[in-house]
Amino acid sequence: MHIGLIGLGKMGNNMRARLERKGIQVTGYDTNPDVSDVASIADLAKALPAPRTVWSMVPAGAITDSVVTELAGVLEAGDLVIDGGNSKFTEDFKHAELLAKTGVDFMDAGVSGGVWGLDNGYGLMVGGSAAQVERVMPVFDALRPDGPRDEGFVHVGEVGAGHYAKMVHNGIEYALMQAYAEGYELLDTRKDIIKDVTGTFKAWQRGTVVRSWLLDLLVRALEQDPEFEHIEGYVQDSGEGRWTVEEGLNNAVPMPTISASIFARFVSRQEDSPAMKAVAALRNQFGGHAVKAVD
Repeated sequence: MHIGLIGLGKMGNNMRARLERKGIQVTGYDTNPDVSDVASIADLAKALPAPRTVWSMVPAGAITDSVVTELAGVLEAGDLVIDGGNSKFTEDFKHAELLAKTGVDFMDAGVSGGVWGLDNGYGLMVGGSAAQVERVMPVFDALRPDGPRDEGFVHVGEVGAGHYAKMVHNGIEYALMQAYAEGYELLDTRKDIIKDVTGTFKAWQRGTVVRSWLLDLLVRALEQDPEFEHIEGYVQDSGEGRWTVEEGLNNAVPMPTISASIFARFVSRQEDSPAMKAVAALRNQFGGHAVKAVD
């Protein structure tokens, strides 16, 4: 199978490498000519066999809008566009409608796995028609973790469902990171009785009910910088947590924990705190998100 991939940053470039490892031919386009296989999106369309499959892996918002609009002008009926960025699910309806005018299909894919996905595989949450999912299943199988399909891939529903599921996933992620971070700050505060904070978290990695990959990453971050002395406690939010809470409000679903974790990130922009240093370190560990270094 041969697909096009637009956006060859941290996630996109690793996805290209994993796809190629699994036997999928990839032609990539990026505005950075050093990593791009072609000079333009139009050239990308010319390089792909029909029916074309183009996966967009660019930042949500204006950049995704621009890519989808340009694709609508160069693709043909029967082609497929997959948005794998962190777009808001309501944008999927707009993009699907735009592409449908020329007979191009659209699918949204929530992708989780960060910088570790190259080797571990990516969790995939997909929205779109069953026929199109079946057509590009070799791509999803290449990207997902090895093992049973239903443990790393789900066809959630129609267009918009994939990004909706990823939105909720990231809202939960916010809350989990905040809980670990607050626990870290409390342990670190009681230096009179707690002599090994890193060791305490490490001891929780096996056999306890709070074990998780996020906990493993927190231990890794603590081993690299036990007091987070080189990280500023400033944490950005990329949108999905806010959207999750908005959906909770719109549907009368109480979300006190996820809501609190988002407001905690706002606190981080007002004062430096050990807990928010831990959250910043976690985001850097799993997603390669930039941190503000302490001078």
